[in-house]
Amino acid sequence: MSKIKILIPVYNDWQSVFKLLENINLEVSTLTDDFSIIIVNDASTENRPELSVNLKNLKSVQVINMRENRGHARCNAVGLKHTNEKEEFDYIIPMDGDGEDRPEELSLLIEKIKNHPNTVITADRVKRSEGFLFKFCYLAHKYLTFFFTAQTIKYGNYTCLPKYIVSEMVNEPATWSSFSGSLAKIAKNRNSIPSIRGKRYFGPSKMSFINLLKHSLSIIAVFKITLLIRSILFLIAYLFLMIGKISVITLIPVVVVIIMVISVIILSRRENMLEFSNSLENIQTIDQIK
Repeated sequence: MSKIKILIPVYNDWQSVFKLLENINLEVSTLTDDFSIIIVNDASTENRPELSVNLKNLKSVQVINMRENRGHARCNAVGLKHTNEKEEFDYIIPMDGDGEDRPEELSLLIEKIKNHPNTVITADRVKRSEGFLFKFCYLAHKYLTFFFTAQTIKYGNYTCLPKYIVSEMVNEPATWSSFSGSLAKIAKNRNSIPSIRGKRYFGPSKMSFINLLKHSLSIIAVFKITLLIRSILFLIAYLFLMIGKISVITLIPVVVVIIMVISVIILSRRENMLEFSNSLENIQTIDQIK
């Protein structure tokens, strides 16, 4: 029997998180593993309601309350570090707390780790629930990431991480900035399950175009050396082909690539290992609510 910690960041979305807990409790009822929940409360300004449902299939539910808001990615990083240092576990499964990571796929992740016990399992998106424009932008993000980093990243936070991978991630500066980028850098040997992006339980999606752009550039920043090399090669090849055809229009790709490189270099400064190492100091309290 494996000890599995499900890690859920939250900021002012308690209604969705408690709905997610109900659904997780239902989904794991037929599984034999030991499931516990760790919620990282990113200094929510809304009061947490009382837990009023019976979560009999979950061994425990903890809420880690942060003093200061740090954002989704850093909540995941703090949760990984805390669990690695303070908890006994075999696997960690990070999940978004709004329902977009579907609890129905937990059984697929667990089945997969039975056959691949020492391998990272990712929930690769095969279908999304957003509108056409967002889907187009997300597709552009994937191709952009592949072109400039040679990395195919079809997953978000929803993964299953063996303990040794967690130990490596908490010693990787990139984890403080980009979960999926850090995982792609550390775990070259990965397996996957197909995953459908679910719909939020309550309210609109918080993934705006600006957030998607920042998310994409944060992933690319993990591989900034590869980006620099590929960008230089692209610019040399492009300018060679454009000899004699230089104009304001033909220079647009050059300007875009230069802006992207500068943005990535700036974002890469978020990979602060000192802040990551001291991140548990931002924990105010830990509440055991089950």
